[in-house]
Amino acid sequence: MPESPDPTVFPLDHLALRGARSAPALVLRDRTLSHEELNARVSALAKWLKSQVGEAGARVATWLPKTELACLMPLAAVRAGLVHVPINPLLKRAQVTHILGDSGAALLIANKARLDTLEPGDAACAVFEEPKVWAEVEEQGGELPPSSAAPESLAAILYTSGSTGRPKGVMLSQANLWLGAVSVAHYLKITPDDRVLAVLPLAFDYGQNQLFSTWYASGSVVPLDYLTPRDVVKAVAKHGVTTIAAVPPLWLQLAELDWPEDAAASLKRMTNSGGALTLSLVRALRTKFPAADLYPMYGLTEAFRSTFLDPALVDEHPTSMGKAIPFAEVLVVNDLGAEAAAEEEGELVHTGPLVAQGYWQDAERTAERFKPAPAFSKLGGMAVWSGDRVKRDAAGLLHFVGRRDAMIKTSGNRVSPQEVEEAAVATGLVAEAVALGLPDPQLGQAIHLVARAMPDAVKDELIPALTRALPNFMVPRHVHWRDAMPVSPNGKLDRVALAAELAEGNVR
Repeated sequence: MPESPDPTVFPLDHLALRGARSAPALVLRDRTLSHEELNARVSALAKWLKSQVGEAGARVATWLPKTELACLMPLAAVRAGLVHVPINPLLKRAQVTHILGDSGAALLIANKARLDTLEPGDAACAVFEEPKVWAEVEEQGGELPPSSAAPESLAAILYTSGSTGRPKGVMLSQANLWLGAVSVAHYLKITPDDRVLAVLPLAFDYGQNQLFSTWYASGSVVPLDYLTPRDVVKAVAKHGVTTIAAVPPLWLQLAELDWPEDAAASLKRMTNSGGALTLSLVRALRTKFPAADLYPMYGLTEAFRSTFLDPALVDEHPTSMGKAIPFAEVLVVNDLGAEAAAEEEGELVHTGPLVAQGYWQDAERTAERFKPAPAFSKLGGMAVWSGDRVKRDAAGLLHFVGRRDAMIKTSGNRVSPQEVEEAAVATGLVAEAVALGLPDPQLGQAIHLVARAMPDAVKDELIPALTRALPNFMVPRHVHWRDAMPVSPNGKLDRVALAAELAEGNVR
């Protein structure tokens, strides 16, 4: 590969044009699409989208597992001059209704089971089941040519949880997504011979990048909605998978399984994001897959990806986040606003062309997170101030210290404590609640809910009620009931005191 990646930006849908015409691009359950067929299907779907939604820049949402349409929609929407809003298939009615309303989606494509969970008025837009879409695409016929979208034009809105309130939409441009694909394909050294197993949700930034970076490198994607970790092992063996991107809880499960020798040997690279790898897990993966390169990484949706650790350094620095990826400048800013010295703790600040355009229709929260880069930045411009505390060692490698805000990171998902608390109160069983994340060897953090019950509430009904209202990863693993909640001097529920009690095991 070249010493530095090509910074030239093309519209995102041009990814469908890069591979050899007859080479495999997308391995579906019932068939395989070549790169030529991928482009044709993207073009046909784009034409149908444009016939349904004529307004340029309108938002179109998908709420799907990893079907053909879910994989093609990011490129087809761009080719039709629209903005894609992928919705995590694990989300439930309340979260989906919020995303549809907040984004102003003009169209939603989902499957029947998910649509049946919505109530009248939840989706103020056109709604289609996926089979009907494909039937109309075939009936309509024809294709749209590749787009000529400007690099700064909006391509997608990805919804991510914040430490307070409901999910907010991160606005990503053609340049953000294209250069993210180029960067990852470059440092992972993906080739046309690679088969990438797409296990991460396509509504995640790195979930989408599994598609984009592989197609940029003319490789092949194998989408997988798995029920158990053993399904992943079977898929690797069946398809000769060379690359897996996963989060720590899944890596832990995969490391514990017995792998067929051929399947383990086919893996060339393992990439991790969504939480730090522990020393014991790094050693387990290196033992289980000695021939595969392990890439620990750090990222945030607001800038996609910030750092990766060179696999050659993993054994010596197993807990490091590494250094900046191509096209990123990653700074450590101390509490005085200056560049932190070696081993001095500071806030991770990311600047460069991967920085998103802010939050959709939310100027206040955009101003809190997106600010001018510090004066000592080389790239300058707008930066994402992550809120994460890190240190840079004498060798220039970054190390995670902790989060400044209350965000809970569980199973690779970012969870807003406020959203869990609001759901608990909404059940009618809880008067007050505080959600906190505690370290967990499998989840990264487990959600603990400290709550005061409503009079005559049946406490055992809380978890079933939350399971109906929230995706599984947001449901608390532990509930601690209190007759009274501690209050801080400013009159608010004392999260700090509760977190300390939880950590010491003193909350009943």
